[in-house]
Amino acid sequence: MAEHHDHHHGLTARIRHTVLPHSHDAAPGIRDAAESSGVGIRAAWIGLAGMMATAAAQLVIVAMSGSTALMADTVHNLGHAATTIPLVVAFRIGRRPSTRRYPYGLRRAEDLVGLFIGLVIAASAVWIIVDALDALVHPRQITNLGWVFAAGVVGFLGNEVVAAYRIRAGRRIHSAALIAEGQHARADGLSSVAVVGGVIGVWSGIARADAVVGLLIGLMILVVLVATMRTVVRRLMDGVEDGVIDELTTAASTVPGIAGVDRVRARWTGHRIEGDLVVRVAPDLSVGEAHAVADDVERSLRLAVPHLETMVVHVHPAAT
Repeated sequence: MAEHHDHHHGLTARIRHTVLPHSHDAAPGIRDAAESSGVGIRAAWIGLAGMMATAAAQLVIVAMSGSTALMADTVHNLGHAATTIPLVVAFRIGRRPSTRRYPYGLRRAEDLVGLFIGLVIAASAVWIIVDALDALVHPRQITNLGWVFAAGVVGFLGNEVVAAYRIRAGRRIHSAALIAEGQHARADGLSSVAVVGGVIGVWSGIARADAVVGLLIGLMILVVLVATMRTVVRRLMDGVEDGVIDELTTAASTVPGIAGVDRVRARWTGHRIEGDLVVRVAPDLSVGEAHAVADDVERSLRLAVPHLETMVVHVHPAAT
């Protein structure tokens, strides 16, 4: 989908865009719903393997060091891994055909899991903040700082690989939930960088640096949570990104035989778009000719929006 935003190009804007990427960033789209679900499931499983390997290594070092910041980072990793299974289930449920009870299918399960991911992120952030505050009041002795430092570096690299893979896959299939999971992994990676900073602080003689970094991690997670949940909530409210309606309108209006485009509606269900629009054609067209024009409109829309699942085209006669 073409971009319709005026993105700034300063250093701060580029960093923010990297840490909190938009769900509608331009990326090669996948036109087949089954293929896109397969991409999402594969990205979720591969990401889970990477997260669990990283968390397992960190748990061993937490037991050896007693690091508050590293514990915060590890708990966040484990919480992130726990959200992957519901995401895979949602992708699989979304593949099921529509029924009389669910005539629009079950792809909305993906958006509901996006909310669940948000709740898990929020719970882990609260736990981290409370634990860090306790460590500020009751300082804890930290040992094996070299191992903690190494674990922070490994944690950043592992999480960043998972984040980049999930975000790229999420952009390809336009899945807000999968992109949120990728953003969550990127936050994990940044928190690992913070762990490294905490170790450097302790080495510099700042006794509570480790606890302060743990607190900053918790607050950072809350900031990321707000940014990632905006898209999920908007989709649950049947909202679309700026420019989507304009793009659909333009694609329909350029079809030969279209005298005008009236109402255009669209909404996300999972990582696919569906909607309807009204087009005006010459009043002297036969039913068959009008139907052929509607088919041309639908083909034009699918070419313009690769993630379009269904678009109902209503044909009205143009006023003479």
